[in-house]
Amino acid sequence: MRYIYEIKRCVSMHDLIINFTPTGMVPTKAMNPHVPISVNEIIEEVHQACEAGITLVHLHARDEQGEPTYHKAIYEKIVDGIRTHCNDLVICLSLSGRNFNEFDKRSEPIELMPDMGSLTLSSLNFSTQASVNAPDMITRLAEKMNAYGVHPELEIFDLGMIQYGKYLMQKGLIKPPYYFNLIFGNIAGMQADFNAMSAALHELPHESYWAFGGIGTQQLQANTAAISMGGGVRIGLEDNLYMDKHKAVLATNLALIGRVRQLAEIFERKIMSPSAFGELGFYNRKRQRI
Repeated sequence: MRYIYEIKRCVSMHDLIINFTPTGMVPTKAMNPHVPISVNEIIEEVHQACEAGITLVHLHARDEQGEPTYHKAIYEKIVDGIRTHCNDLVICLSLSGRNFNEFDKRSEPIELMPDMGSLTLSSLNFSTQASVNAPDMITRLAEKMNAYGVHPELEIFDLGMIQYGKYLMQKGLIKPPYYFNLIFGNIAGMQADFNAMSAALHELPHESYWAFGGIGTQQLQANTAAISMGGGVRIGLEDNLYMDKHKAVLATNLALIGRVRQLAEIFERKIMSPSAFGELGFYNRKRQRI
């Protein structure tokens, strides 16, 4: 009973956080023609998602050839375009080490002073490549985010990453409020079953804000579990390109968001607005909002 009690104490019963991930670093139009790649496509997709109802957006940028890029000049166009339509939206920029792992490159988007930046708390393997996140890199990214008022979006693929996050909290490099993306379904990480989910929630700091994401066919399972358990969701074509487990029906971002909203209605969960989430402490206080 004590174990169950500890899990419940870290489960923040709040309005449903919808974290929208429209593009990612891997999906291409050859995989799914609905993946937004260009600056204008990403801006328009986020605008439509705002109208449908999301809480924050997790952005990846692509260059003119459609390849992932770290360049803040491209990110700036996307961010400015989104803020024109959705000024209250909490914006998180990817600082991933999946395609480039030099600190100057990975940290360049921080200088745009977004509200949040992704911080993966350890190295990990995907099916065909690695995401390298050495301790020194994680520390330097956290330090630069603090200097620019950027709040970390803590990316968790396995339990050890939570423990490393707690270590950084003890050192004062990560400050509350804490927001965790718990991502299930990676071949070398946690899978979307209740044992793994319960274990991860058990390890979170008390009063954390959290969301479940799932890769591929595990997206719906992870999202449904999170909605039923009082957490948030990470949703979008970055993680999953199909509407069904047989991969017969290509997904769109709006269809995936719509399905989450249907589940929210079933479980009687109100969607958290961007401003409500931002005012919890996730807006960048160093950037003057329009």
